[in-house]
Amino acid sequence: MGGTSVTLSLLDGALRWSARRNGRTVVDTSALGLRLGDGTVLGADVRVVRERYGTHRTTWTPVYGRNATVTDHYQEQRWDLVDRASGIRFGVQIRAYKTGVALRYLLLDQGTATVADELTTFVFPDGTTVYSARDENAYEPVAPGSIPVTGTSTTDNGPLTDLPLTATLTGGLIACVCESSRVDYPRLMLGSVAGEPNTLAAFLMEHTARGTGPVETTSTVTTPFATPWRAVVIGATHAELVDNAELVLNLAPPNALPDTSWIKPGKVFRCELSTAAGLAGVDFAVARGLEYIEYDAGWYGPEFTTPDATKPIAAIDLPSVISYATSKGVGVFLYVNRLALTDADSLFGLYKSWGVHGIKLGFINDGTQTMTDQIIDWAKTAAKYELLIDMHDDVRPFGYERTYPNWISLEGVRGNEQFPTATHNVTLPFARNIGGPMDYTICYGQSRDKTTNAHQMAMAAVYYQPLNFLFWYDKPSKYANPANWPGLPWFNAVPVTWDESRTLAGAIGEYIAVARRSGSTWYLGAMTNESSRTLSLPLSFLGSGTYTATVYADGTPGSSPFRTPVVVGTRTVTAADTLDVAMAPAGGQAVVLAPS
Repeated sequence: MGGTSVTLSLLDGALRWSARRNGRTVVDTSALGLRLGDGTVLGADVRVVRERYGTHRTTWTPVYGRNATVTDHYQEQRWDLVDRASGIRFGVQIRAYKTGVALRYLLLDQGTATVADELTTFVFPDGTTVYSARDENAYEPVAPGSIPVTGTSTTDNGPLTDLPLTATLTGGLIACVCESSRVDYPRLMLGSVAGEPNTLAAFLMEHTARGTGPVETTSTVTTPFATPWRAVVIGATHAELVDNAELVLNLAPPNALPDTSWIKPGKVFRCELSTAAGLAGVDFAVARGLEYIEYDAGWYGPEFTTPDATKPIAAIDLPSVISYATSKGVGVFLYVNRLALTDADSLFGLYKSWGVHGIKLGFINDGTQTMTDQIIDWAKTAAKYELLIDMHDDVRPFGYERTYPNWISLEGVRGNEQFPTATHNVTLPFARNIGGPMDYTICYGQSRDKTTNAHQMAMAAVYYQPLNFLFWYDKPSKYANPANWPGLPWFNAVPVTWDESRTLAGAIGEYIAVARRSGSTWYLGAMTNESSRTLSLPLSFLGSGTYTATVYADGTPGSSPFRTPVVVGTRTVTAADTLDVAMAPAGGQAVVLAPS
């Protein structure tokens, strides 16, 4: 498919797979299989009972996304198999897309099965570097065999990394391992294999991500059963990888909600915990073109000692704030720690009766089969009450924003609230963000930023984040004199979902430039690491006619990146022009391209 291929094979009766792009190896011959609870290994000695092939092509329309329509086009092969020793029937399904490859297992016998381990491996070519990160740590570029040992006695531990896991291969190829359609199954991690320097092996989590729940060493499923898809998104260039991320959505079940008219992506402002701050937040949202305000942890008391999220603290007259917000067309989000989620149905129903629009769930540490099912159930229950849901802390994407589009965002990343490096910020588009939306809390105008303000601005176009928290850590009063903050008009205007997206340039950990269209206007964001650089970007994606480019650029570098001013200029451009995008160290540029 478009130069991408995936191959199933038998080696002395054992299942193997491999993947190539344009004739070059992405994943070398690698193992397939499952270990059941009784020790039976499916995949080590099999007989092929039936082979099936098919080609599929459709387009579908997401409720919101990177593009207004998504093409789902693949070639598929399925082997129905019998394990020679046990007689158990199972299958392997593989797909080749232009944008990457995917595989999953099928347990075919009627009844139940207990899965202990998944034996999938990913053998990369010599010279591969992988970008390893666990929980909310920064990415470490290492050889596949050198993932650092992490974890404690109460968590999964070993040389393990979370997904999405990006691998750079020699010659400019890049691949990102993700999972999709994870239901009734534990989350996948990948681990180094002793003595096999190019290999990563599947590890099914047995603990919740931060070790806060029961340990589950096996998962019992009702059969027939399909395991989650193991997707490898592939780019011939780093920029192409970013544009191929919708592979994860194509592998997920279609939208399950009959009515999605109430689902509104948008920009959010977090208010301090008082009535006055909420009312001021609503006014700020109206002035700044934001769709939502949010009360975060503490609105119903200390989150780890107050398991009752039904009553606000005395300082917040919540009915008044919600009433005022509603009258101004602004929605309200409320934060809830998982300790208060003992009866999500009644709690979400209560919030709906109050007029709340969304909930942000805290400390949702997934990992086990039970937690996977719990997360999906929360998303379903929220949908029942027409509530958007944003899941925080160590939760990882698996394509379910397609199935339950009210599950609009999630964290599962070292967030901007921790003031990471510019290098980290220009790694994310090629890594975590490939797997799905991320809640990254843009910190424009923060003196603690290790980046320029233009770099923070560019995030709004570079990252895919349909729920975009802006001005994190700030109060409305900070921006009382807009003349001091030349970037504000960009944030007023920039959307969060798109009709078309194009990655114009990029190299993981170095730089990125993305252009996204909403209606007839394009929004271009570019970011660099700690090195200053100029990107020459052809504007051939523009339509006919002339456009006015409003350019928010780095000025003369200050004594620290935060002190580099934002300089605003305009010029007239056409599709025949090339834009030279100059960025200071840890800098960026944000450009609005509107038809003249």
